[in-house]
Amino acid sequence: MNTELLEIRDHMARFPPFDGLDDDLIDDVAGSVDVAYFKAGSMILEADRELHDLCYIRSGAVEIYRRNNDLYNRLGEGDIFGHFNLLRNNRVRFPARAMEDTLIYFIPDSVFYQLCETDDAFAEFVEVEKPRLQSTVEAQHKSNDLMSTRVRKLVNRLPLLLETDTTAQDAAARMTGENVSAALVVEPAVDADSVIYTGADGRQWALRGILTDADLRVRLVAEGLSGETPVSQLHSGTLISIQSDETVQEAMLSILRNNVQHLPVLHRRRPIGLLHLSDIIRYETQSSLYLVGSILNQTTLRGLAGLRHEVSVAFTRMVRDGSDSKVIGTALAAIGRSFARRILELAEEELGPPPVPYAFMVLGSMARDEQTVVTDQDNAMVLSDDYDPEKHGDYFATLAKRASDGLAACGYAYCKGDIMATNPEWRQPLGVWRRYFTEWIDNPTPEALLHCNIFFDLDCVHGEEEFVETLQGLIANKAPLADRFLAAMARNALNRTPPLGFFRTFVMEKNGHENKSINIKRRGTAPTVDLIRIHALACGSRAQNSFERLDDIAKTQLLTPNAVEKLRYALEFMSMARIWHHLYDVEAGREPDNNIEPEDVSNSERHNLKDAFQVLSNAQSFLQFRYPRP
Repeated sequence: MNTELLEIRDHMARFPPFDGLDDDLIDDVAGSVDVAYFKAGSMILEADRELHDLCYIRSGAVEIYRRNNDLYNRLGEGDIFGHFNLLRNNRVRFPARAMEDTLIYFIPDSVFYQLCETDDAFAEFVEVEKPRLQSTVEAQHKSNDLMSTRVRKLVNRLPLLLETDTTAQDAAARMTGENVSAALVVEPAVDADSVIYTGADGRQWALRGILTDADLRVRLVAEGLSGETPVSQLHSGTLISIQSDETVQEAMLSILRNNVQHLPVLHRRRPIGLLHLSDIIRYETQSSLYLVGSILNQTTLRGLAGLRHEVSVAFTRMVRDGSDSKVIGTALAAIGRSFARRILELAEEELGPPPVPYAFMVLGSMARDEQTVVTDQDNAMVLSDDYDPEKHGDYFATLAKRASDGLAACGYAYCKGDIMATNPEWRQPLGVWRRYFTEWIDNPTPEALLHCNIFFDLDCVHGEEEFVETLQGLIANKAPLADRFLAAMARNALNRTPPLGFFRTFVMEKNGHENKSINIKRRGTAPTVDLIRIHALACGSRAQNSFERLDDIAKTQLLTPNAVEKLRYALEFMSMARIWHHLYDVEAGREPDNNIEPEDVSNSERHNLKDAFQVLSNAQSFLQFRYPRP
């Protein structure tokens, strides 16, 4: 395959539905492509004309129209169109115009029909009109199966290639610079018996071996050799590799059978990645439960604080194991609740039993089961109405401080907004809390709306659960009838908008350390959670988790089924983008944050982020119509 076809193939392999094809099939597709260029404003497909090609957007943007000339859709890099025409008598039903200068790959209908016959996933994708975002999220959920996941799904960068005459010092410097523990050793091909492939430069290369950190330590440093020693004298000549369309299970078995740590991934003979054992081993999915058990068995605060690192370990295992955002969020929230519960139990053992019943409730993401490793503590106390400040105040003030300080020692930072039980305002009898909630709904001032966004996600972690259930019932019964409150909440939810400018562009942050980045929480997941909360309040849902709230909303007519599903997929994709960003920070030894730089993510992920932000933007636009000012 020549260099031009390789470029076509590699580009298409990054986008659905081609990313799931066998290597042979995607090679056939790339070899059949015709390329055409269209200037901005020119027609690509004319209505009612015959069509015998599937259209793939290599670059640029395309607008799809209905027969009445109404805009139907806007598509960008990696999108396909024309497939519905091919499935319905080869006549153009949806005309297409280039929105900007655009490059199109035309794939013959004979190849298209062959793919539909031979690959069920491809057929399902083109026969059922699924948005790209939905298809991506569903594919992510399926990809955690070792038996079906292809090795190429684990490859996220090209391998470092070193020529055989590279010195050990230069090799070590390049490996350090690229933060890798191994590199592949290559040389220009000179004989037909070599493992030969065509490089991106069009030259023929032979793959000779692999150089690892261990090789440098054992074969260079331990032997006292010079840094000028060529890597040809140091690398491991026996090369165990795997083809890119083999399964992850085959990769794991290959590593175990051959007792190696690194596994080159080849497409035919061309190296496209280098996996490490840690990339492949699937950790046990019950690790978060084991951690919860360890927390509840601790007898001292020091013991609890000693488990702080294990939270990051459990988080890393779950993400690498392919868990979705709901599983990860629920597990981390369970861990956080367990810390709080055990801290309170230890405090009660020292201070004595509480003088009156109380409930310690968590708020925000922990209450919603949407916890991540970037979190602070939001909590409050609901005391019995028998509470007497003169008799009981000191006990609960001390207990609240023990809880807050203990959570901070376990990695849950103090709330900068002072939303903690240590604040006397948030340590009140049930009757006072009932008055708080009633006043906030009846008189939705800006301050009240801020409190609602925090306190209306609530869950009991210790003490009298019925106290918290009473407040949840008050919200569920009162909010659906409060039109003024819902309208105010809807307007307030529009204060945080997604980072979209003109079509297909991001609007970056422009302040301080966030410059040239997107705060995926502030501009993505948080406003999505906010608008879902509003619809949930309107339908009287008692669910706390955003996905479960969507389940309740789907039972009503507040949103169309299609709108609910779009929100579900958008929230899942943005949540996982945030989670993966946290993971990369954790593994790099950085303090995790929410600031994603678009240039650091793949083209496919940028594309899907734009789709998710567009779903959020459309959903926000609907709020003002669904909840008008009374």
